Amino acid sequence: MNAGKSTALLQIAHNYEERGQTVDLFTAHVDDRYGVGNVTSRLGVTREAETFNDATNFESIYASRSKPSCILIDEAQFLSEAHVVQLHRLAHTSSTPVICYGLRSDFRGQPFPGSKALLTLADDLEEMKTICRCGRKATMNVRLDENGNRVTEGAQVEIGGNPRYEAVCARRFYTGQC
Repeated sequence: MNAGKSTALLQIAHNYEERGQTVDLFTAHVDDRYGVGNVTSRLGVTREAETFNDATNFESIYASRSKPSCILIDEAQFLSEAHVVQLHRLAHTSSTPVICYGLRSDFRGQPFPGSKALLTLADDLEEMKTICRCGRKATMNVRLDENGNRVTEGAQVEIGGNPRYEAVCARRFYTGQC
């Protein structure tokens, strides 16, 4: 969180398109923080994207359209394992780069299914770093309630409402202190 994943994805899309190439941009339908179908950077850059949900079949989509120069996925933690397999197969059978950005784990320190599959199948991994309020590398996320208190139980994905999250170092994740 707050590491610049969406900003990097939008920059990659811009770079391809600036060179006259096409990109297909997807984000999770469940992520409606900035409106459904929008990839939005905290820096203020936003762009419309196609959405994916549990019923999305990327192989069927690409069997019916012209091949893009690159497939970009934002909020990749919300992909299913089947989605990741489809995208991995597409990348290798069509020679189309697939670049995914997302979180590794949820507020409980548990992997998202899409992240777990990506960590298994990805040909290359690049960590984007951010920092905890203490200045250490933030590798975990915590969910906060409306009073700023840490929430340790609940659904992996909270739909609706306005949950707050904070990127924290492992020490703060486990002890509540830096």
